[in-house]
Amino acid sequence: MRPPIKEVEKFAVDEHIWGHRLYDEQLPHLAVLEFLGVLASNRVHPLRSPSDGDVMYRPQRQIRLRSLLFNNPYIEMIRAKEVSDEDKWKQWTDRFNEDSAKLENGDMGYLRKVFNTFDDFAKAVELLRSSSFEALSNKRWSSKFVFPFGPDALYEDLRIDADGGASNDRRFFARTGELLYLMLSRAKNGAVLGDRLVKRLFDSKAPMNRLVRALQGETQTAGSDRSVGYLPHASHPRFDRMCDDWLAILSRDMPVYDALEHLMASAGLNLLLYFLECGKAQSGDVEPVELICEIVSRERTKVRALSGESYQFNQGLSLRAIRASIESVKLTDEWTQAGASEEPNAQRAALMRSWFQWPPENGSDASVTGDTTGEMMIRTLVDMAESRHEQHFGKIHAAWSRAVGLSSRRLSRRTRYAPNDRLLKTLVISMVDDRMQFDEFLSEIRNRYGLVIGDAEGARLVKEKLVDQEALSDNRANLETRLVGLGLVRRLSDSCSFVENPFTFEVAQ
Repeated sequence: MRPPIKEVEKFAVDEHIWGHRLYDEQLPHLAVLEFLGVLASNRVHPLRSPSDGDVMYRPQRQIRLRSLLFNNPYIEMIRAKEVSDEDKWKQWTDRFNEDSAKLENGDMGYLRKVFNTFDDFAKAVELLRSSSFEALSNKRWSSKFVFPFGPDALYEDLRIDADGGASNDRRFFARTGELLYLMLSRAKNGAVLGDRLVKRLFDSKAPMNRLVRALQGETQTAGSDRSVGYLPHASHPRFDRMCDDWLAILSRDMPVYDALEHLMASAGLNLLLYFLECGKAQSGDVEPVELICEIVSRERTKVRALSGESYQFNQGLSLRAIRASIESVKLTDEWTQAGASEEPNAQRAALMRSWFQWPPENGSDASVTGDTTGEMMIRTLVDMAESRHEQHFGKIHAAWSRAVGLSSRRLSRRTRYAPNDRLLKTLVISMVDDRMQFDEFLSEIRNRYGLVIGDAEGARLVKEKLVDQEALSDNRANLETRLVGLGLVRRLSDSCSFVENPFTFEVAQ
């Protein structure tokens, strides 16, 4: 018996492979923001699963803060007026209260007590607004997020109705961050990471967090606790890999706000690999995930076509996993026993219901009747599951690989794996403690993340005559040149290069 998953639409297939839920529109930086909200609510015992396994949290809403930052377009106009400071405060207060009368903002008079002048207030808004995520996007103001400077800067995605009522929205905070919390809490070193994250990220006395708190005033939270999503794996090698990567990044000699950028890139890459690895496992493919990467150069390379084919193969992995997951029910003893029973159709329908929460017991699905055979039910569910999968789960590989800088269409009409400088820097910071021989670095990124770049890592491709060794050697040389340009590789001779981490000194924990 599989555990029932609440809040799923009609049936559960994707959710039993990957969890409830991964979502293409929740890009990695949004997943980390949602994760930090769960972590902040559990900061007393961070990344420690309770005995009953049911993680609860109460997210912050901070409606006043986001109103001031993202629903306050006239502050600059009033600031520029040649009137007294008192008049500026009055004009702004009247306008703000008029536009946000239905919101849960309350009396905004506290702003006069924490800012000496209206100009100081406007500069604070400008500073925090400029450092926010997607500040220039056309998202609604309640779905824009300030940089996570501290515990007061965290809040959930909200939908504001015409009457000013606020409710959590599952479009950009779709539970992927909740699953990220579960993944890291189930990693072997999860508790160590939890303590370190709380210590580094949740300093309420940090200057920028104090500025956020000055604008927000009293914290606004959701009305009640809620449980996190469903993650089907009690443990997974990818959970441990991501946890260790985060610990390595946090140990580097860099400000925590700079480290956050690399935490987000690392989370995105590891979540993407988790998605692909689970898809491969479900479809019965025991080979490790392989991402053949072209290192973009001025000249067209033979690796480019191979990288595009690798991308397309992995793009179809999740859809193959869906069909395999549903059809695997036919391989069970229960399916065979149901077929030999007096009511095979009803027994097989009950078995599918226990696996996929479909067909419904109340008979509300007209596609299933007493005459519907097990084979017919499987075909129907496959069609429905594939159709729904293509709406969001099926777009994860394309959306996330582009967001983390792993894929690109630069100089090509086809999307292929071509890591950008930001991702390469994150890989170096995650993997290299001091220095690492370049060939060892290539081997490690193959072992840890499935990235195939050089001829040694792509030996299978050469053996199968998919590409010649010289093309992969040139690809390797292009990466070395890129890393030299980034200041991440030092050449001691033509045959000896070392990858160096510029932030190698470990900070005190």
